[in-house]
Amino acid sequence: MEHLPVLLKEMSGLLSPRDGGVYFDGTFGGGGYARAILETADCKVIAFDRDPRVRDIAVGFKARYGERFNFFHAKFGDAKAILKGEKVDGVVLDLGVSNMQLTDPSGGFSFNLPGPIDMRMGLCDRTALEVIRKCPERELADIIYEFGEERFSRRIAANLKANIEKIRDTRDLAEAIRACVRKTGRKDPATKTFQALRIFVNDEIGELKRFLDDIPDLLNPGGKAAAVSFHSLEDRAVKLSFRSFALGEKGLRFKLLTKKPIVPSAEEIRYNPKSRSAKLRGISML
Repeated sequence: MEHLPVLLKEMSGLLSPRDGGVYFDGTFGGGGYARAILETADCKVIAFDRDPRVRDIAVGFKARYGERFNFFHAKFGDAKAILKGEKVDGVVLDLGVSNMQLTDPSGGFSFNLPGPIDMRMGLCDRTALEVIRKCPERELADIIYEFGEERFSRRIAANLKANIEKIRDTRDLAEAIRACVRKTGRKDPATKTFQALRIFVNDEIGELKRFLDDIPDLLNPGGKAAAVSFHSLEDRAVKLSFRSFALGEKGLRFKLLTKKPIVPSAEEIRYNPKSRSAKLRGISML
């Protein structure tokens, strides 16, 4: 299934790619943002992604764009160390799980497809199953509550620990969670716990915060940073970081490009329902 980049037009408008510029795409995925940047201006894109499954896409980009495109199989949180002082004119992050990951049963990201209880995006060790098995019940409940904002976390953790030998794949895991949570609305009761385990396994919030702290060291003067988040934990981290930059707390001058987050239009939500929770925020170094 093709990954549809969310808020693509709005993202491009914030970054305003220019000829001769260098741009950093920290979540390359299907290449939607990188392609838009490369097609908008005669510029360069440095792309990172921790998921090894995107390498073939990156090879295709390299064949098409040549020296204008470089790819690193790496976490965007390590950008400062890997780029070694190289600065860029724009940064873009898409913090959502891609369709490529959700539709691949071997990754274990989806509760709709039976697969191993893995949830690793790449470049990490512990699987979600290992977390469930090895974490004490109270710690597991805290993970589900903190990263999934799931108010039934203690009930879920107790059920998972009590029935761990019966939970063989993601379908079993989802059923064990659903047994503890009453369904309200359209959202599957397993959604928040799957999100929590995925975020914890991949240290997603930690990586995001490390990268946000490094933005002043990555951007050229006049450079812009933009991020699309899909849940409150990510959006809160981006909002607080950008706000602190704009207030001069890092000793540099920044301007908010979005006083309020940009959200998808009704039309975009119609053709891409997964975009409905997206929020785009941007900031510019003065």
